[in-house]
Amino acid sequence: MKKVVLASLLAVAGAVGSASYTFAQATGSGIQMSADEYAAYNNANTQTTCAGKATAFEAYLKAYPNSAVKADVLSQILFCDTQGGDETATLSVADRLLAIDPNNLRALAVEVYYRRIDADKLTDPAAKAAALDAVVVYAQKGLAATAPKDMPAGDFAKLKAATAPTFYSVIADDGLAKKDNAGAITAFKAEIDGDEADTEKASPVLQDVYYLAQAYYTSTPPDYLSCAWYATRAATFAPDAVKPSIQPLATYCYKKYHGAADGYDAMQASVKTNLDPPAGFFATIKPAPKPSDYARNLVATTTDLAVLAPSDREFVLQYGTDVDPKSGTTDPATGKVDPATQKTDAQEVFDAVKGKSVEFPDVLVIAATADSVQVAVSDDSVQAKTADFTFNMKEPLTTIPKVGDKVTVDGTYASYTQAPLMITMSDGFIVPPKKAAPVHHAPVHHTAPH
Repeated sequence: MKKVVLASLLAVAGAVGSASYTFAQATGSGIQMSADEYAAYNNANTQTTCAGKATAFEAYLKAYPNSAVKADVLSQILFCDTQGGDETATLSVADRLLAIDPNNLRALAVEVYYRRIDADKLTDPAAKAAALDAVVVYAQKGLAATAPKDMPAGDFAKLKAATAPTFYSVIADDGLAKKDNAGAITAFKAEIDGDEADTEKASPVLQDVYYLAQAYYTSTPPDYLSCAWYATRAATFAPDAVKPSIQPLATYCYKKYHGAADGYDAMQASVKTNLDPPAGFFATIKPAPKPSDYARNLVATTTDLAVLAPSDREFVLQYGTDVDPKSGTTDPATGKVDPATQKTDAQEVFDAVKGKSVEFPDVLVIAATADSVQVAVSDDSVQAKTADFTFNMKEPLTTIPKVGDKVTVDGTYASYTQAPLMITMSDGFIVPPKKAAPVHHAPVHHTAPH
């Protein structure tokens, strides 16, 4: 997941000026300095480069560790260090500043920025989750921080608004890491609703609009319409070079809900002027028929269920939960079908092929022993690398195929389970690959030299 870019952090650090006070303001508030301390402070404050200012202020604090303007000085050093990009130095200053000013928003934003990057470098899920949890503590302090008594309310409000996206974004990141999609969605929404302008241009906030769409998509159950909306919003305002990596999720989620692309242009138009879906907008989009509806239609429109295409047969076996009204035994006395004898669409389709042998060419081996081979036949199963067929061997295999091999296998439909789908074949055997026909070369006749 992306992090808030350093440029954004610099904007945060300078949102209301590089420091909380000036010396004139400090002395105007009754702060007293000796001539020597004032000279050291003024020397640092008048440096023309950030590097020079940070060095001079560090020297000032070493000479006057109990300075009355220590928080202000550390704030200025922090601002300069963030421009230099030295993580260790910047975090050290942020730690020192928080030790005397626990609610300092700039320092909290710096802590979140760098510690979040370090957390996401971790490959162990438990360690990463623990590290992100620690970063969230800084973020929550930032969101809960109140204005210092000597900072104008307007300046604090600006700084709050500038840092809030940083804090909400890491809270969402932490939620996704813990598979707390609901919590991540709440944090993402707070982030983007509080900074709508940045959702209309290339920015970390716009990128989080896309991650919000992903959070809806990976929820249980998925919220396909919300996924489609926010992914479409992200694609609409993303730079042209990035659009192709965002748009597929938007159209996929829309089609997954609606079943087709018709009407999608209305969503594309609406996201241009609306951050969130307008009231009632989703109600205008009809959901696609359920998988069981498709299965019902396949069975109803197929005269001979035994000749269904393998992919259609597998689809009905997995999703055909409705009762086939054509099935069942009619009671001669009443002329009505006995409900107890009726079958689901899946049962009807399987009965049409049960006991029949079939050969599947070039299927993917998922697991294998001498007595059985599990393979992926459908495109979805191949993509997910999960088995949808088990072939119980007629004779033990002398050569066991390896996982990932492609084999041609033959067997007889014996039974199936619907959830998860597994079709079991009996009398299985692996069909040996056909040998290439020998190439015959015409004899070469040599002519004797004259």
